[in-house]
Amino acid sequence: MNVTPERVAAEAVWVTERCDHVVPIVNETRQRLASEFETTVSTVAPEAYREEVKRVFADGDVAVNVAAYVGLLRGLDVADDYPGFVVDEVLGRELAATIAGGAPLSILAQATFHYADVLTHSDGGAGLDDLDAALAAGFQTRLPGWDWQETESPFAVDPGALE
Repeated sequence: MNVTPERVAAEAVWVTERCDHVVPIVNETRQRLASEFETTVSTVAPEAYREEVKRVFADGDVAVNVAAYVGLLRGLDVADDYPGFVVDEVLGRELAATIAGGAPLSILAQATFHYADVLTHSDGGAGLDDLDAALAAGFQTRLPGWDWQETESPFAVDPGALE
């Protein structure tokens, strides 16, 4: 795989155009997680997804890595799927984490990837299935809508208290 600025731009377009497949997975994942954790979460509109894709790909250091993971997963298929289970899971988990950003969101996205993966059944091979789940997990994690993201953390230390 040769990752060039042109390839990164092409993968950004592909991820944007995947909206109709990814946003329903995002919203189903959010609904199920909200039910499990007895909370509420807003749904993600296609426009919000597309805008967030732009933000992710606007950061060149992130964009090149997201594009590489996307390209690898798009081209990955394994006969009978199971022997490739580890490869597509690792790539999917890392893609979700990269999209979500730094810790703690990256860890949350990795855990969410496995949850979304169970809900995802894409045509097109082992890699595409995990690619859709990774995109859903990464973007659902970084997009607003969760109550806990809307409030200040009670663990923040006032910088003045450290002087």
